[in-house]
Amino acid sequence: MLRYSSAGNPLGVLLLVTVLMSITQIGCVNSESSSQEKASPITNNYIVRDVDSEIKSHKQNDKDKAASAHKYKPTWDSLDSRPLPLWYDEAKFGIFLHWGVYSVPALVSEWFWDYWQGPQVHPKVEEFMQQNYPPGFSYAEFGPMFKAELFNATQWAEIFDASGAKYVVLTSKHHEGWTNWPSNYSWNWNAKDNGPHRDLVGELASAVRSNTKLHFGLYFSLFEWFNPLYKLDAANNFSTEEYVKAVSLPQLFEIVNAYLPEIVWADGAPGPVPYWKSREFLTWLYNESPVKDYVVTNDRWGDGTMCKHGGYYTCQDRYNPGKLQNHKWENCLTVDRGSWGYRRDVTLADFLTIEDMIASLASTVSCGGNMLLNVGPSHDGRIMPIFEERLRQMGQWLKVNGDAIYKTYPWKHQNDTITEGVWYTAKINSVGRQDIYATVLSWPTNYTLYLGAPTATAQTTVSMLGVPGKLAWKRKAKQGLVVAFPKVSWKQLPSLSAWVLKLENLEI
Repeated sequence: MLRYSSAGNPLGVLLLVTVLMSITQIGCVNSESSSQEKASPITNNYIVRDVDSEIKSHKQNDKDKAASAHKYKPTWDSLDSRPLPLWYDEAKFGIFLHWGVYSVPALVSEWFWDYWQGPQVHPKVEEFMQQNYPPGFSYAEFGPMFKAELFNATQWAEIFDASGAKYVVLTSKHHEGWTNWPSNYSWNWNAKDNGPHRDLVGELASAVRSNTKLHFGLYFSLFEWFNPLYKLDAANNFSTEEYVKAVSLPQLFEIVNAYLPEIVWADGAPGPVPYWKSREFLTWLYNESPVKDYVVTNDRWGDGTMCKHGGYYTCQDRYNPGKLQNHKWENCLTVDRGSWGYRRDVTLADFLTIEDMIASLASTVSCGGNMLLNVGPSHDGRIMPIFEERLRQMGQWLKVNGDAIYKTYPWKHQNDTITEGVWYTAKINSVGRQDIYATVLSWPTNYTLYLGAPTATAQTTVSMLGVPGKLAWKRKAKQGLVVAFPKVSWKQLPSLSAWVLKLENLEI
């Protein structure tokens, strides 16, 4: 059954008509006798571009632009050889936003639609719909309720800037298929034609770039749970490519060319890589796109790519291996432990504390990763106060201790060999020497901290970020330090959660 349809629901009927017209046009476009595609550019999603023609047309449009120093080929060996743009590694901390129609029912998680009508029904979601909505109600009817009437992009940008984050990634489209921009390939199932009647992606991109120095990126779900074209391709064991031609690839070109994202965060890609044309798209992205020199990508480009191919690795949600990795990686996690999208059934115990967040950041950066922290805005466009509080708390901590995070690199030790909850990073200072930072998650008993990893020299000094002067220390046997923490009142502490020691002139 087509999930877009619904008895007695005009929106569902419109969506069904659109899909059927798209299916009809696919046969025309793939036919050699089709003249409409050649005669005029696409102005809506009724006409489907051929994938190869799409790629060639973009290359042709960009032919006169300055070429990159290196041209990548559509093979993983070539694409994986592309150096990661430096800005991403130096940034360390970003904000993730899951926002879509699922923010209207706002129950259980952003997978609400799939939990309601997917292969494995969630009892809580099914009961909720039976008790609160009439028979025949369709998910599409939530679309007009996603109004975002309180959305203020400038206010959001200020919150993200205050968090200390250096980049932000917004969901342009999740698995439900709704696009937060006026896509020509998602008729009446986008934020301009329906719901808020606004270009949400464009507004946030403009606000972030006009009011902050944050890098702006976009999350994009390659697949859609109930899109009939995707279901058709899946039923054909991905031997057909109707959905890719009609929806996913054209939309990727749309968001890159329209919004110039500095991150393309792909997700949700059940199906082989050749089906998704991932390597072909990445080749265009790296060689010819308007963001080719600075765009960053992740590793979710089809079956078997996670933790193996792409830009940086995500491996799995909430990935934090706790040890140094040989490839740049990202720990994406969410303030609400149970959901990426906003949900009304959340409890206080479900939220990460600021201590949890700092511990994740410290361990992630120490092991060479970046942390992407997610919050889910409400359907009316608000960052809920508890999310805002957590982000501002992180910003307050980073204002004092950011030197231990930004532009650092992993030291030879990631965590301490004696004391648990101590994570190390390193940075070259202005005179070319290596400074070591130790993020201490718990205040030591009796104000005395034992460190086993560092080896001191006669010139070693120890200080605490945010506290004037130097701290007293002494050698511990053959290796290590005993550091005396400052005996000050809590009001004089630079922060109330985790403290950073700066160790200078250690033995290399």
